[in-house]
Amino acid sequence: MADRYLSLTGTAPGRFLTRRLGLPQPAALRRWSAEQPSLSGQLLHLTAGKSDLDLAPVLTGAGPEPGPERPVAVVLDATGVRGVEALAEVHAALHPALRSVAESGRIVVLGAPPDPADHHQAAVQQALEGFVRSLGKEIGRGRTVNLVRLTDARSAESTLRFLLSPRSAYVSGQVIEVGGGEVTAPEDWDRPLAGRTALVTGAARGIGEAVARTLARDGARVVCLDVPAAEAELTAVAGRLGGVALPLDITADDAGARIADALPGHLDVLVHNAGITRDRRLVNMPAERWSSVLDVNLASVLRTTDVLLSAGTLGAGGRIVATASIAGLAGNAGQTNYAASKAGIVGLVRSLGPRALAEYGVTVNAVAPGFIETRMTAAVPLFIREAGRRMNSLAQGGAPVDVAETTAWFASPGSGAVNGQVVRVCGQSLLGA
Repeated sequence: MADRYLSLTGTAPGRFLTRRLGLPQPAALRRWSAEQPSLSGQLLHLTAGKSDLDLAPVLTGAGPEPGPERPVAVVLDATGVRGVEALAEVHAALHPALRSVAESGRIVVLGAPPDPADHHQAAVQQALEGFVRSLGKEIGRGRTVNLVRLTDARSAESTLRFLLSPRSAYVSGQVIEVGGGEVTAPEDWDRPLAGRTALVTGAARGIGEAVARTLARDGARVVCLDVPAAEAELTAVAGRLGGVALPLDITADDAGARIADALPGHLDVLVHNAGITRDRRLVNMPAERWSSVLDVNLASVLRTTDVLLSAGTLGAGGRIVATASIAGLAGNAGQTNYAASKAGIVGLVRSLGPRALAEYGVTVNAVAPGFIETRMTAAVPLFIREAGRRMNSLAQGGAPVDVAETTAWFASPGSGAVNGQVVRVCGQSLLGA
């Protein structure tokens, strides 16, 4: 469903009226397109504290297309900030630059992991998180602000390419840790998944279809899985993408084994996207509504992941990306079952991520969507829908492709150092984020 308020604020009378009434003024977001795959403008590389990072080679490839336009991206290296006095350099670096950043521009602050042996360093590096989240809520005009904690610039190239591009249009106020793990730079950054096979569950429509389409765009051969009742839609999606349709109930006890048998070889990317809602307040919720949501959204993810890892179907260099939700992080009235299932995905990622990387060479991450414009949200009552759209720093709903782009970044061979992360794709929701 079209966002008429967003369209209104894009007109001169709409801007005047909303400004006078003190209403949100969302900016149309710049997303990836084949015609304009990159941002265009200047990149400002700023430093606070004494840094040992060699960022220049990475930023040359990861930054926007150079142009005469005003700055469209700012990267502040604050990895060397180790004391409160050095935080003043963060202010001094960004304060004069903010007004010049173009609409839909990107600000990325680079920090260091907090050092448990140095409470001063840990305190000021944690301070950067509060700074970034607050700046994201005030900067406006479709601009985003994120924090990346890292120790090696080379391992962060995939992450910087994502955050400094139109692909991250609905990701703001996030803290991403780039740690260990093998990083393989793709031969072609425009098609990083060339030669790889990806399985996407719940692929017949909505977010799942967008994920499958985006992974195919990036070169993957996509196996599209959904329930047998959606076989017609599923087959149409797979046909458009040159992929394979796999009608299958993901909650079946033998689903993992049947997936392994249906694959044309090994699997490189596993995307757990299938999910359902059965909303009702707990006092009125029958056991069937509770168990069906937990079975689809969480138990099936655990079962199939265990089978595919133990069978070696998903091996070294593999990627697992699961779909959580901000409901699992902040809670939501009438969704105790759904929120429990999505919080469970967060627990899975945080526990399995380190072990899967050590034992199998596989990374495990999750996307946590906020209000995304789908057929499901289009059916939400008007006032609730409008509240969902406006209650984030970008003052608008996201698109399925926003979740898909984040999933594709996790899936890239260049993202091997990104593991155990849960990234909210919510426009920096003002609740619980």
